[in-house]
Amino acid sequence: MIKLYGFAVSNYYNMVKLALLEKGVPFEEVPFFAGQTPEALAISPRGKIPVLGVDQGFINETSVILEYLEQTQPGKKLLPTDPFERAQALALAKEIELYIELPARACYGEAFFGMSVPEAIKDKTRVELVEGVAALGRHGKFAPYLAGYTLSLADIYFLYSINQACAVGHKLYGLDLLAEQPAARALLERLEKNPHVQQIAADKDAAMPQFLAWISSKK
Repeated sequence: MIKLYGFAVSNYYNMVKLALLEKGVPFEEVPFFAGQTPEALAISPRGKIPVLGVDQGFINETSVILEYLEQTQPGKKLLPTDPFERAQALALAKEIELYIELPARACYGEAFFGMSVPEAIKDKTRVELVEGVAALGRHGKFAPYLAGYTLSLADIYFLYSINQACAVGHKLYGLDLLAEQPAARALLERLEKNPHVQQIAADKDAAMPQFLAWISSKK
């Protein structure tokens, strides 16, 4: 059986988890906080999560894991078969990661964990988030899903990146990043009604105390 290594608070972990659930693939969740120990690095070369355990070994990096699942597992298709449409969905996912998720992540420490982030980084994040969400509005189809009529990997990236980014925007800048993006807001609301998404959200809430204790132990 496929094993998913990581923890339920991680948005990247939850991207893979949602793909597995949507495709109906049986899998086992293995709690794994990663790090730089020899044991962790034997599973994840950079000590990061998520990691997928399969018969042949381990697969790391979320985008690679998601494409591997799409190529090897039965069930719901999460990428179009047409090469051009597939490229559009993958480009949307990459744009979300590079121009929304990663800029927001630079400020997670202050937004969520009471740490302090340098003003220069916060200023850069603000600009990048505004520009990233604007680009998403131009590229996304929202018909009704981000890349077209059906749920795709682009929507999974959107769901587990935009909520975090919006929280950063609100907490650090008093910004509503979706104020001028009603289609994106409607898509977020649609995705949050998905039963698998609701299951993952409940699992995240249940895991939060253990995660916060782990964060505290690292200070």
